[in-house]
Amino acid sequence: MILTAHQIGFLPWLGFFDKLARCDTFCVFDAVQYERRGWTNRNQIKTANGTLMLSVPVASKDHFNKRLCDVEVLNGNWARKHMRSIELAYSKAPHFEQHYAGVGAVIDLYAEGGLLCDLNLDLMRYFMRALGLQKPIVRASDYAFNGVKSDLVLDMCLKLKADSYIFGGEGKNYADAEGFRNAGVEPVFQQYVHPEYRQQHGPFIPNLSVVDLLMNEGPESLNILRGANGQHLSRPAAV
Repeated sequence: MILTAHQIGFLPWLGFFDKLARCDTFCVFDAVQYERRGWTNRNQIKTANGTLMLSVPVASKDHFNKRLCDVEVLNGNWARKHMRSIELAYSKAPHFEQHYAGVGAVIDLYAEGGLLCDLNLDLMRYFMRALGLQKPIVRASDYAFNGVKSDLVLDMCLKLKADSYIFGGEGKNYADAEGFRNAGVEPVFQQYVHPEYRQQHGPFIPNLSVVDLLMNEGPESLNILRGANGQHLSRPAAV
């Protein structure tokens, strides 16, 4: 069983879905501390004036000390503003109507508040359906994984009975590959190569939300985001 895990971001980028496409089971890594200025509550879209950051406001009281699974979304007009920004940016995109309605239906559920992780998970499920992905999903907050960094990931792999684990590109900086192999888990590392595709508003800009890809490319999005990335999963040599 191939496992991967990640803190789900708001409107995630393409590399996130490449990892998701390659795994057999995905673990929502929601039991870690909320990261200020991270990607769990914000992401970028492309407008006629360049990139625009969409940020979900979260309750300020003690949220920097909370686990990600406990962070709350603020009530307010952020949802209306986000959807208006998306409309202005993508109203002329080929697949605007389909995905504007789909994303908006999820965001509207949290316009008056809720948990950030639930918002991101519901959006992820919508994007999975749009891309044609079906994967079992578990949440770290439902388990008691122990350790830090590499040891924490390995404990998760053992408790979820994984045969291999896909790290993100930065995993090479902390993963104990030998320790994984000794425990019977093969570590692999994503090296995502970002594709180019049709975009609105001038020259191509990479590393945007998957919304940008879906609005422009629709049913071709999964093939495009994976592109030539089949060869970009590396396995460190055994010691």
